[in-house]
Amino acid sequence: MTPTVSTISDFDHAVPDFEPGGFADHTTPLIRNCWYVAALAHEVSREIINRRLLGIDVALYRTLAGVAVAVRNRCPHRSFPLAKGKLEGDILVCGYHGMQFDPSGRCVNMPAMPIVPTNANVRTFPVAERGPLIWIWMGDPDHASEHLIPDTSWLDSAAWKSVGGAFHIKSDYVSMHENLLDQTHFPFLHPGAIGTPEYARSRLKVRVEDNMVIIDRELRDSPPPGVYAVPTGLTGQPVDRLSDARFVSPALHTAYARIIDRHDASGEPRTYRFNISHIFTPESQNAIHYWWFCSRNFKLEDAATDTHLLNASSKAYQEDVDALEWILDVVSRDAEPQFDLNFAPDKPGLLMRQVLYRLAAAEAGITV
Repeated sequence: MTPTVSTISDFDHAVPDFEPGGFADHTTPLIRNCWYVAALAHEVSREIINRRLLGIDVALYRTLAGVAVAVRNRCPHRSFPLAKGKLEGDILVCGYHGMQFDPSGRCVNMPAMPIVPTNANVRTFPVAERGPLIWIWMGDPDHASEHLIPDTSWLDSAAWKSVGGAFHIKSDYVSMHENLLDQTHFPFLHPGAIGTPEYARSRLKVRVEDNMVIIDRELRDSPPPGVYAVPTGLTGQPVDRLSDARFVSPALHTAYARIIDRHDASGEPRTYRFNISHIFTPESQNAIHYWWFCSRNFKLEDAATDTHLLNASSKAYQEDVDALEWILDVVSRDAEPQFDLNFAPDKPGLLMRQVLYRLAAAEAGITV
């Protein structure tokens, strides 16, 4: 399917003054040349739905063959929301004047006119389905290579079991990524669940590779936090905890945790693996769609483990949501400006903010 190429006016925004060495914040223009998640696969069906993504209202549906389609949710005639229309086979029919659009966005029939105007097309967006996720490219369609879609293959692997949830957050994706790269808050915002004081004090290594910010952390011979202790049966027992947390792209943060029991009854070390996926798509400058998954490679059929990981993760991520919404509320309403202090443990988040700043500047045609 060839997307309808939008005009440059679809991307026009006020360009801020980018400066060398700058850091992204909640006012930095959103990155558009990136694969984001539009919806979970089960949300998109023959019933048309709409979702606002990067400030643009998008209608989503499936063809008779099951292929996901994303179009701008505005008829090019009088801006009637196409999600309020209907599907006739693979044809999307506007509910206002009956204009009919095929999955490429081309108008194939206009009941009020014998000849369809050649410019009566609706913008479509490249989409790709990967396991439980439907990815969408909101930027220049000429750059929408599917090779750029981040790897989340464990979400669709028989070797892993995942639980997950979703939030709509009144915050920005810069702050959410920074929150996840800030592991020193774990024992205080999520006491007993995710972080421990020993983990917050453990040594970390941070590096940047191809615009990814990667944190490696090790904590040896220390009890695991509750979220990992209960499913592994290692509450209160000393283990080695190794983690790799990554800012992968504007749309994705992943964390790979290994809990190593060196005192397993088998006499050999046993490793329990958890993959955590945090997926963000900005709805607007200060609101995001947020999906999360907690995946494991053991006890795949154990319902009690599912319940524990779902409840523990949901509680922790709700705490993150609350904190970020409180922060944005203060930042937005407080009349007196404040320059927030930064300390050594903030380095991963600052590196991420520099990456986003450079990407935003590049999309504006500026090199910093």
